[in-house]
Amino acid sequence: MTSNNARTKPNPIQFLGYCFGRRLPDSMLDWVREDLTGKGATRRMMLRVLVPAVLILSPFWLIDTTLYVHLSMTVPILIPFVYFSHALNKIWRRHMLRVHGLDPNLVDKISREKNAHIHQAYIEKYGPRSGPPSSSAV
Repeated sequence: MTSNNARTKPNPIQFLGYCFGRRLPDSMLDWVREDLTGKGATRRMMLRVLVPAVLILSPFWLIDTTLYVHLSMTVPILIPFVYFSHALNKIWRRHMLRVHGLDPNLVDKISREKNAHIHQAYIEKYGPRSGPPSSSAV
């Protein structure tokens, strides 16, 4: 494939590999950056964890029993999937940015843009901060 015809979005097989941590070609770095740092990145990552969990738990719903038993078989397993996908979301997104050779601090891009006025007010009142910009830089 020449550089003119290089794909900018992954095909389904590449996307599946990407969901499991595989690196995409450099021609797709803009897509990766937007996927991991853009609007809805947290929601997308949580869905990528939830879909396999639901697929694994769905056979339990084929058992002939009551709704209460179905829920008691699947919900206690599904809750930790949701909890851990939220708790480890930024960590996984930072890891994937590193895998693709991008700055892991881009994960907080939207938050920094939204709170820029707060940081500017701090600098105006107390002066610029000294020391490392975050605990990840230590």
